[in-house]
Amino acid sequence: MPTDPLLAWFDEHARVLPWRAADRTPWGVLVSEVMLQQTPVSRVEPAWRSWLARWPTPTSLAQATPADVLRAWDRLGYPRRALRLHACAATIVARHGGEVPDDEAALLALPGVGAYTAAAVRAFAFGRRAIVLDTNVRRVIGRHAAGLALPAPSQTAAEVALADRLTPPDDATAARWALATMELGALVCTARAPRCELCPVASSCAWSAAGRPPDEHGGRRRSQSWQGTDRQVRGRVMALLREAPGPVPADAVTAVWPDGRQLTRCVEALVADGLVVPLAATGHPVGPDDEPAAYRLPG
Repeated sequence: MPTDPLLAWFDEHARVLPWRAADRTPWGVLVSEVMLQQTPVSRVEPAWRSWLARWPTPTSLAQATPADVLRAWDRLGYPRRALRLHACAATIVARHGGEVPDDEAALLALPGVGAYTAAAVRAFAFGRRAIVLDTNVRRVIGRHAAGLALPAPSQTAAEVALADRLTPPDDATAARWALATMELGALVCTARAPRCELCPVASSCAWSAAGRPPDEHGGRRRSQSWQGTDRQVRGRVMALLREAPGPVPADAVTAVWPDGRQLTRCVEALVADGLVVPLAATGHPVGPDDEPAAYRLPG
C-alpha cells in the first residue's frame, strides 16, 4: 500500500480526537483503546474526557472502588471493560510504578490487554512500530492487498504477516501509517458503503480493480437487534444498581424485566462476571443456602 498518499490524506482529513493530541499520555491512550472496543467514537469521547478528568493516572484509578468505576462507566456498554481497566491500573501501579509500560510483553501481561491493545498503545502512545490490526485496518488491508470485500471472521497468521510486510520499517512512519490506515477504514473504506472515489490509494486497490466483488461470507455480519436481548436486560439491571445509593431489594431488581427466566439468567451472569454482588437478608454476601434479598455493585 503506497505510504505517501495515505499519510498526506491522513494529515488533511484525520479527525481531531483528544487521545491523539500532542499532550496525550500513554494512560489516556490505553483508556481510549479499552473504551473504543465495540463502541463508537461519538459515545466514547465525552466518557473519555470525564474519566480522565476524574482519574488522570493509573494510580488515581487504582485507588477507586469497583462501584465507583462502574458508576462512572455509566451506559458505555460492556461494563466488564471497566473492571478490567481498574485491575489494569492496579497492576500498572504494582509492577510498573504507576507508569504504562512500552514493552510488548509487559503490556500483554496487563489484565484485559490483548495483542491489538498492546500494539495500539505501543504505536499511538509511544510512536513504536507495531502491527495494529483492528477491524478497520483488517478491512483496508484485505481490500487493498488481497481483493477481499471483508476480512475473515477471525484474524489469521497470514493477515498478520501481510500487515507486517506492508507496515513501514521505521518507528515514526509505522505509527502514523497504522493510525492513517485505521482512519481510512473508519471514514472512507467502510464496511457497508465504501467511498472509493475519496480513497487516496484507490488506484492500487485490488478489490476496486476486481470490480468490488461481494463478501464471500455474505450475511455473516448481520447485527443483532437490541430489543429483548440479554444485553438489554443486563443493561437495565446495571442501570438500576448504578443509580441506587445502596443495595437494591431483590423484588426491585425483578421488576425491571417481565420475563423472569431471562432476568434470572442475566442476573446470574452479572454475578459470575463480578459486576453484581447478591446479598442475604443479613446484608452480607449470600452463602450457599441463602436466597438473595438484595443486590449491589461490587466494592
